Amino acid sequence: MGATVLEEIILKIDGMNVSCPPGSSILEAARSAGITIPSLCFHPDLKPFGACRLCLVEEISSGRLFASCVTPAAPGMVIVTNSERIQKHRRNIVRLMMAEHPESCLVCSKGNRCELREIAAALGIGESRLYPMPNVKSFEQVNPFIVRDLTKCILCSKCIRVDHELVVVGAVDYNLRGFKSRPATLHDLPLENSSCTFCGSCVSACPTGALSPNTDTFVGTPERESISICGFCGVGCSLLMGSAGDSIVEVNPSGKSDTVNGSTLCVKGHFAYDFLQSQERLNYPLLRTDNGWERISWSAALELAGSKLLEIKKEYGPTSLAFLGSSKCTNEENYLFQKMARLFFGTNNVDSGGYLSGRFALQGLSDRLGRVSLRKPLSSISKASAILVLGADPTQSAPVAGYYIKRAAKSGLPLVEINPRKTGLSSLATFHLGVVPSTDLAALAAIAKCLAEQGWIDHAFIDQCTTGFQDFYSKLKTLEFNHLCAIARIDPEAIKGTCELLAGKRIAFVVGSGILRQKHGPHVLDAIVDLALMSGSLGDRGGVYILARECNEMGSWDMGSAPDFLPGPYPLSDEEKRKQIERLWKTKISPDPGLNMIRIVEEAEKGHLKALYIMGENPLRSLPGEDRIKRAFKKLEFLIVQDIFQNEITEMADLVMPGAAVTEKAGSFTNLEGRIQCFEPVVKPPGEAMPDWEILDSLMLLLGQLQRYGSLARIRKEIARVVPEYFALATDGVGGWVKGETALFSGEHGGEEIRIPFSRRIEIGQQAKDSSLSMRVIFGSTRFHMGSGTRTGRSRRITRFCPDGFAEISAHDADSLGLQEGDKIRIKNQNGSVVKKIKVNRDQPEGMVFLPWGFDNNDARVLIHLSQFGGPDFEGWNSCRANVQKV
Repeated sequence: MGATVLEEIILKIDGMNVSCPPGSSILEAARSAGITIPSLCFHPDLKPFGACRLCLVEEISSGRLFASCVTPAAPGMVIVTNSERIQKHRRNIVRLMMAEHPESCLVCSKGNRCELREIAAALGIGESRLYPMPNVKSFEQVNPFIVRDLTKCILCSKCIRVDHELVVVGAVDYNLRGFKSRPATLHDLPLENSSCTFCGSCVSACPTGALSPNTDTFVGTPERESISICGFCGVGCSLLMGSAGDSIVEVNPSGKSDTVNGSTLCVKGHFAYDFLQSQERLNYPLLRTDNGWERISWSAALELAGSKLLEIKKEYGPTSLAFLGSSKCTNEENYLFQKMARLFFGTNNVDSGGYLSGRFALQGLSDRLGRVSLRKPLSSISKASAILVLGADPTQSAPVAGYYIKRAAKSGLPLVEINPRKTGLSSLATFHLGVVPSTDLAALAAIAKCLAEQGWIDHAFIDQCTTGFQDFYSKLKTLEFNHLCAIARIDPEAIKGTCELLAGKRIAFVVGSGILRQKHGPHVLDAIVDLALMSGSLGDRGGVYILARECNEMGSWDMGSAPDFLPGPYPLSDEEKRKQIERLWKTKISPDPGLNMIRIVEEAEKGHLKALYIMGENPLRSLPGEDRIKRAFKKLEFLIVQDIFQNEITEMADLVMPGAAVTEKAGSFTNLEGRIQCFEPVVKPPGEAMPDWEILDSLMLLLGQLQRYGSLARIRKEIARVVPEYFALATDGVGGWVKGETALFSGEHGGEEIRIPFSRRIEIGQQAKDSSLSMRVIFGSTRFHMGSGTRTGRSRRITRFCPDGFAEISAHDADSLGLQEGDKIRIKNQNGSVVKKIKVNRDQPEGMVFLPWGFDNNDARVLIHLSQFGGPDFEGWNSCRANVQKV
């Protein structure tokens, strides 16, 4: 039998026939028809609460008044929304609110956007004409993010519901009763001493000035508001950015429908954009001379850049040049950057910061899956039957992605976590499998073996959509279950319980940098795909979700900013695609892969690399081996750096060209879902700084391009010709989805039958060996810093709240080392040492230190050896061994 189709409900509102889906409230039905009913507590992303009572409506047949936000629409209802009787009640409600509200509108940060003030004006109320009922509450302005002036609170509960329903933290709830009632933290502690993550979502939802951003530069209504895209993590949140003059003064969720973040943000996206006002911003092109830096014109800078690069190519050949782009730059900029390298200089020595995020591991997966993409909307996580999170703490690295997982788990979806340490998801997880770092392979093999031997797999999916299962299963049977558990140091009963939980379920696999950046990353991804195939989890329910670290990590790869991939991304070895691009560009492209980010350093070190053009990356802060890199780059004949800040790498440059930050230019990003999002500039770049695509456009003209692109529209049309999957980018300048990325896996792709092979080998890794280095250091992210901290480290708010780095150790290790909270330790191994204050974490496993990225010039990297991903001496960037001693 087919699914039952529920008929639309038809009712009459203010004389208009209105239809709505079953389950709609009267308020939702009215708003869908363009009928305005005032409300202060209703929010489309929250469950109706009925707190303010301003949305009262009258039912004609019974004469009853009821709150329309919590009253379901019923067939045949006849509703009036604006009768004199209703207006009288609304006026009285607003007058009572105003009698308790402070008369501070002229100095209130909410300004003309106060919803209470707006409704009062619409009702013709200028003053309450009631005895004042002062309800003085505390004024909190200690933390650098949020100001709480609860004297202005109207008890709409939006902040509480956003916290509980959307962000799923539970930092605030109602405290006390009656006239003294107010939103408060546990034990009424300040926000900075609570579980608040300072995402600011409550601030954006607050209808009055009870909650506001903490700022000492601007108070009131911004002069302009513009839609933009967040330039931090790979989620790609949609922003409404308020500006005054040439400064960003306020950031909120855009409020647009069908955005990845809805009504939420994280602390970086909401509060860290004050990095744009850094005194270290680059304003003018600079040339290094014998007398120091000399300010030069753009024409002189571009002429010098082009002539020097061509001169070096002529003398030493194409392989003597390299181009290091950025996963923080736009699709258009990455496309032009790699095209310039290949077209005018004949080199594939092109890479981006995406290499550091584990692209090496993803490339292996791309080889196996072909053009079958794993990118899917985060909203589809809730359609799975279970969630398995591996090597990730999205509540820290990509908080909005974490919200999706937490909401799904809170609604009852089983959650399993495989991670050496507990995370922000652990309290919601049914099972937390605390593996030894880099032993995920053994844990996944044990899960696969148990599922297969118990018959808890999807035989129909395996028969229809895969190959090689029988060979794979025969290899699984040779593995010894208890041995696998011993390698990962997990209780076999926990694995069996996990398998019982996952049996017969379509699983959403969420994969983080703890997998992508580890030594066995490619093999772990293969094992994850094997589990997805066994459980039938590549389809409309389930899938593999890769948590991209940077805002355009996926887009930069798609645009060909990689030494072994063309735009698409298509491998250089794909002769058909390579010749197609050669015809479009009217050039020859070498089939030989170029230098990746690490090999660029190695070849400079050997003296083989003579010139390097860096756009939007700082390898001296993001890579380990800073002194080694400096020595290597000093051997270059010419170093061009295009950036927004004066930093370590610009200090080494021969020519510095100032680019523009994301809020200062137009372009597009592709987020981790495969969502292409276009944006326009919010403010102008400082001084003479230019959008990076304009710099490249001008330079390419000097290099021999017949004419300028002159506009993003022309660049986007060319991208759509070279990369048909990006057709949506060229259609209307709004964006869309990478073609085919949202299509459901059905066994077919492009009209051809697809069968994904199971792995030919089952890798299980090795048991951890004894070492003279007694502690295992785990690297990871915090919600306050992005990547190496280049931008967030220049945010006044972020650095004020957490100025110094830290290391987390277990209570047992703290006792054994004679340490207390706040004491300092030295973490040292053969690569280097760092000194950090400690935080004692009672959930931390013994013998393990957690060291976050981004703090103190990103000094955590000094403990890692500089080596190529997948190379013979590569030990992974997710963890290392070290000794720890008290300072």
